[in-house]
Amino acid sequence: MSKKEQYVAAIDIGTTKIVAIVGKKNENGKIEILGLSKALSKGVKRGVVLNIEETVEAIQQTVDDVQKRSGIYFTEVFVGIAGQHIKSMKNRGYIMREAYEDEIQKEEVFRLMEDMHKIHIDIGEEIIHVIPQNFIVDNETGVKSPIGMCGRRLEANFHIVIGQVAAAKNIEKCIRKANLTVKDLILEPLASSDAVLTEDEKEAGVVLVDIGGGTTDVAVYYDNIIRHTAVIPFGGNVVTKDIKEGCAILQRYAEQLKIQYGSALGDIAPEDKVVSIPGISGREPKEISFKSLAYIIQSRMEEIIDAINFEIQVSGYADKLAAGVVITGGGAMLKHLPQLMKFKTAMDVRIGLPNKHLAGSARNEINQPMYATSVGLILRGFDFLETYKKTFNAGAGEEFGRQKQVIPVPREEVTEKIVEPEKARTQVTEEKVKEESFTAPVYEEEKVSIADKIKSILSKMFEVEDQSIGN
Repeated sequence: MSKKEQYVAAIDIGTTKIVAIVGKKNENGKIEILGLSKALSKGVKRGVVLNIEETVEAIQQTVDDVQKRSGIYFTEVFVGIAGQHIKSMKNRGYIMREAYEDEIQKEEVFRLMEDMHKIHIDIGEEIIHVIPQNFIVDNETGVKSPIGMCGRRLEANFHIVIGQVAAAKNIEKCIRKANLTVKDLILEPLASSDAVLTEDEKEAGVVLVDIGGGTTDVAVYYDNIIRHTAVIPFGGNVVTKDIKEGCAILQRYAEQLKIQYGSALGDIAPEDKVVSIPGISGREPKEISFKSLAYIIQSRMEEIIDAINFEIQVSGYADKLAAGVVITGGGAMLKHLPQLMKFKTAMDVRIGLPNKHLAGSARNEINQPMYATSVGLILRGFDFLETYKKTFNAGAGEEFGRQKQVIPVPREEVTEKIVEPEKARTQVTEEKVKEESFTAPVYEEEKVSIADKIKSILSKMFEVEDQSIGN
């Protein structure tokens, strides 16, 4: 491999899992994932870090593992931020130009966007993203790129994403304690969108629904611009909790039931199958029917979908979403969820897989909805480096140069057996989690200025390419 090859590493800190991933771009511009590792997340609730030490331990475990697998040793990472503290708002700003006969320059647009960072927000909050939606030059509305136009008044509508300062600082503290540095914080729904949505979907109008363990992230796109973002404080964990309480079983068995035998449609679940759950502390096993399990899951998923429908209506683009809904995240793997979502939203639904930008031998292992955010963070990381012409602190270790293969985290095996002819019974086994630790090299933290982020957004927005319409 060439010494000039650029690598990007990212960490997805989720409620149920923490994922470390490292990749590179090949000669065709596709992403090759060189290593991926995940660990159980115990210190995060609904996207917010509540236990620093447990989160640091999980980060160290995944980073150590992914560096051994890939042979790439890094000290900088791109990190996703999400959680129920994330909210969005719309705002409009304008500037009056003195020389209205002169062409509008990029610097004037930069100044207009920088003014958005001065708006009033609540104490303890910070602006994460300022995304322009459209511009107005004098009385001319719907302008996508005002550069080069003439006018007296330059105005724009903005979509502003806001988060809590404490939440962001706690994430950065966890990364620092793991002896790494945050290269940039990236809003996770935006990363997931890059990984699973197509440009045609964003133009036609689409809703991205990222169902995680603690939260469900919603992002509405129309005309290639993000129009609405929201975080619903429910995810896969509340479904597991409902199963636990409804069936009176342990948490670990409830999670395993949901993943392996759950369904989002109770009406089509088989009536003649039951699952045998080990009793608590030597008590007799408990039998749970597939149909009862499905109805428990369906009732909670309908509540989450109702919240998604509400956010779609709030966005104001409910009647313009020709591409329907794309669901991703670990919750998207629930059986029959697309059918339930289509019934409740009356829109087309597909599962979003992060495969359109992937290449290499690890593509099949990583092409799962649960890794959409991780792959999106890698994509955003490369965009960041190319925009600012910066380098990434990563290099080959002693194993570098040999053929690498991503070893997928083994999924828990569950055995099935027929106990009675008229009923199919299933014996559920207990999960096992491997614990490891890691100490990485220390280095100085690097900050990214607001102006750099603004220039990154504008550089993409004002980029013009010649396109031809195919048959």
